[in-house]
Parts: sequence; structure tokens; C-alpha cells
Amino acid sequence: MKRTVNYLSVLALLFPAVTNAALQMYVPTGEANDLAIIDLKTDKVIGRVTELENAHGLAASPNSDYLVAGSMQPVGADAATGAVKPAAVSEAEHAGHHAAGSQESSANTPSYVSMVHPEHGRVLRRVAVRGLTHHMAVSPDGKYAIAVHSGVGGISVIDLASMSVVKEVQTGDSPNYALFNRDGSNLYVSNALSGTVSEIDTRVWNVKRELAVGKEPEHMALAPDGKTLFVANVGDGQAVALDLSRGEVEKRYAVGREPHGLDVSNDGRWLFATSKGEGKLVRIDLLGDEQKSIDLQPAPYHVEYVDAVGKLYVSSRKEPKIWIIEPKSLTVHGSIAIGKGVAHQMVVLDR
Repeated sequence: MKRTVNYLSVLALLFPAVTNAALQMYVPTGEANDLAIIDLKTDKVIGRVTELENAHGLAASPNSDYLVAGSMQPVGADAATGAVKPAAVSEAEHAGHHAAGSQESSANTPSYVSMVHPEHGRVLRRVAVRGLTHHMAVSPDGKYAIAVHSGVGGISVIDLASMSVVKEVQTGDSPNYALFNRDGSNLYVSNALSGTVSEIDTRVWNVKRELAVGKEPEHMALAPDGKTLFVANVGDGQAVALDLSRGEVEKRYAVGREPHGLDVSNDGRWLFATSKGEGKLVRIDLLGDEQKSIDLQPAPYHVEYVDAVGKLYVSSRKEPKIWIIEPKSLTVHGSIAIGKGVAHQMVVLDR
């Protein structure tokens, strides 16, 4: 479960259709270099935010004015001035930011984190960080953005008031995904090559614990009660339930080869996971451990459960589309054509 972000905004000057939408989903499209804006009432693309550079990670908070987008494109040494145009990173190079791929030298060069203001529908600021940024997170209080650097390692902490990097924290090897707990006191970072999740105390930005979870942990989702962290282990073909109080894995669920996206229903009953390698979506009943799956081809990827509309959205790694699924029956009710690119880390805004 990801909290829907609430905003009051007017986009009439740039995207007249957007102003009539209550719920919107913003979707970074990778090499297509933009964000697709989707009206979740009609499940149609109603606008796009351009000026982005191979964004995969995207995050927001109810207490921040910005959508924060990472970049998988390197820039030159004078990144802070924005004088150098980023060089493209191919989809093959992107594989190097997952445990199964090789690390590329471009991963060690600076990149931009872009601040997108929904009211203006464009990039307002950019902050240079020390490496390519895979996924993003924003603290619940809206004060900090986290850029995860899978190649160079560790994370960058960006102060959203000063628009500057205020801390760099080294985590385990090949960090992939970042997630705050409910009150923002802890940040969790999955480390694919270490097989761990780093628990970071955000008061001092130090790693408190390294929690062993299994082979190649990547995407994560937090239970609504904040007590359990679910982690997709690519190397194990599992989704695991990590008890945060004890720091130990309490359950393991086989979900198929190359698990990727994870999300939890708002009532805490269902865990949804994609198996990119087997082309299926898996739903786990957390109250009884019963599993149900459906075929979903090709290559189901990111997952976003939206309780307000009673739908599950699942992107494809190989086609520019997002499936629309009814969570209870797992019936596919169609798909959203995003036109270009690949749908990565999706964010829902309540406008």
C-alpha cells in the first residue's frame, strides 16, 4: 500500500483536461523522457510533463509541493550548472542497475534529480547527485528526498527546502529501492548484492541495522500497520515478510521467477507481486496465506494498488501500457496505452 498524495492545484493553463480529474497517476516513462499523467476516473492519459531525462524513480509526499524524479542519464562534471546535456543510458545498461546485470562505468557519474511541480506541469529545479538514480523516496513530512544510487552505491539525501544534498549514506552493495516508515523516523533501503535491507535512522542519517532477507532484494512495500516490510527477492523468486521489530524474516512466499513490483491493499489483507520472468501477477491472502495468480503477458513490472477507485494498476516491462485489474477477482478490465517508453515507479496524486 502506498499512500495517495493529496494536492489542490490548477492546471488549466497547461492541461485543461487535468483540472476535472480527482485522482491522477504520474508515470515516468524511462527513455521516453517524460511523465504520463493519467486520470484514474477515465483511465486515460490526459497530459505529459516533459523535460525529464530517462526517469525511472518517482516519489511524492502529502507535505511536499513536488514530485521528485530521478535520472538514469549521466551528466558531466559541471552537472550543477546544467551546461552539459546528459548522455543516454540504454535499456541494456539499465540492467546493470539490477543484480543480474553488469555494472557500467556511467553509473559512477553524476545525474540530476528533477523537481516537478504539479501546479505548473513542468520541471522547476534540478539538483545534481553523485551517481545515476534508480528509485526515489520522499519523507512523510515532505522535507527530504532520497535518491538511490544502484551503481556508485548508497543514497543521497536532498533537503527540499534548500534544494541541496545534505547527506550521503553508504548502504549495502547495489542498493535498489527506498521506503520510509509511517512517521519517517526510519528509512529502509534494499541492497541487491548484499541480500540485506539497511535500516537508517533519519534523525542522524546513520545505518542502525543490516537486515538479512535473501537473494537479490529489490522492490519493497510496507504493511498498513507499519510492522511488516515486504521485500521482493529476485534471486529467490520470493516475496518475504520482514518483521521490523525483530529484524527477521517471518514468512516467505514463492511468487515465480524475477519478482519485481509489490504492493499491499489498504486493509492489509492482500499482497500483490509480479513475476516478470513467468509473466504472471500473484495475489497472496495475508490472513490465510492462500495464493491466486493470473497470466499477464508480456513481463508484468511495477504495481500500484489504488483503494479509492478499487483498482490495481500493473505496468509492462516490454510494452508501453498499464493493465487495469479488479483486485478481488483479478479480472483484467483493459489497459492504458501510455504511447511510448516503459511505465516505471508510479505515483498517485489526489487533486
